[in-house]
Amino acid sequence: MKLKLNISPCPNDTFMFDALIHHKIDTKGFSFEIGIADIEQLNKNILTEQPDISKISCAVYPQIADRYKISHSGSALGRGNGPLLISRHKIYPDEVPSVTIAIPGLHTTANLLLEHAFGHSLQKKAYLFSEIAEVVADGEMDAGVLIHEQRFTYKKLNLRLISDLGALWESSTSKAIPLGSIAINRLLEDSVQEKISGLIQESILFAFNNPKSSYDFIHNHAQELDESIINQHINMFVNNYSLNLGEEGMEAIEELLKGQLNIDRTKTFI
Repeated sequence: MKLKLNISPCPNDTFMFDALIHHKIDTKGFSFEIGIADIEQLNKNILTEQPDISKISCAVYPQIADRYKISHSGSALGRGNGPLLISRHKIYPDEVPSVTIAIPGLHTTANLLLEHAFGHSLQKKAYLFSEIAEVVADGEMDAGVLIHEQRFTYKKLNLRLISDLGALWESSTSKAIPLGSIAINRLLEDSVQEKISGLIQESILFAFNNPKSSYDFIHNHAQELDESIINQHINMFVNNYSLNLGEEGMEAIEELLKGQLNIDRTKTFI
């Protein structure tokens, strides 16, 4: 059975999915047509298309909840790994509503966490995530929200931290930070959904046990090729929650979507 699978080019996704995509584990008769795009493009795609499996921002889930369920495996969720709000010049938190802010997409969890911290009346403009540090450094925008590899490299551009949006989320909610998840199409039979979620978990376990195996796949798609940055990225975003959301992971997603979606766990999670 061939399934359409969309993931991001970021090291955490290529690390987790390498064994599944390249049949380094027994894929139980499944093969995959792969689409790779940045997270906001994946969010846009799933709003208009019907991939069988896709990485998404947790923030976009209310808009697709009638068509997709969330896999217990494959998420980017944790503590101490949230997006960072940065600037070129000193900006105090109470000045944030008066400055222009580059964001990695309107549908991203990063944007939702920004609004959670500083309200909805913000002057925002969407950019490709990998361009944000540069547009701030060049003065095109006053501030920017950084995700993925740029979290680790912004100081090289003499940028400074305004606020750690993940830390603000954790301090105000006590929950882990629910950044991204894997959505699986409800049109697939329940048994297929469960098998796919299990295969993703097997793929991640293979990656943990064989960390060098995914080297080529990761480097072919990474924005930042520095080995230490790639390793930091994987270590920060691939963890026990990636293997299984568990109670804490489900609670974090429920908290993020509170007021937007009433989650029935038996109908939402696989």
